[in-house]
Amino acid sequence: MRSPESVKALLGRISQSSLTRVAEQRQAQQDWRSWLKKRLSSELDAHVTGVVENPTGLTVFADSAAWSARLRFVVAEFETEIREQNAALQKVVVKVMPRR
Repeated sequence: MRSPESVKALLGRISQSSLTRVAEQRQAQQDWRSWLKKRLSSELDAHVTGVVENPTGLTVFADSAAWSARLRFVVAEFETEIREQNAALQKVVVKVMPRR
């Protein structure tokens, strides 16, 4: 059985580069969320539960299947603008992720 470790010891094992990467991902999510908020109606924006950028794509989450379908059509209209923001993005998808 392993002995418990202190929080300080656990945090000491986390590299600075890992923390930097997490901070960059969080900032990218916030940036995309702000970008979308400016382009979506307030009604539709209220149903966006998250936005995640990965190396090849952007995923936008909606709180239900119905809102996901509506959001998919709207996002498709400005997919060119999304790619102008980041040319590395090969796809933009909309998925369902209910609020907790």
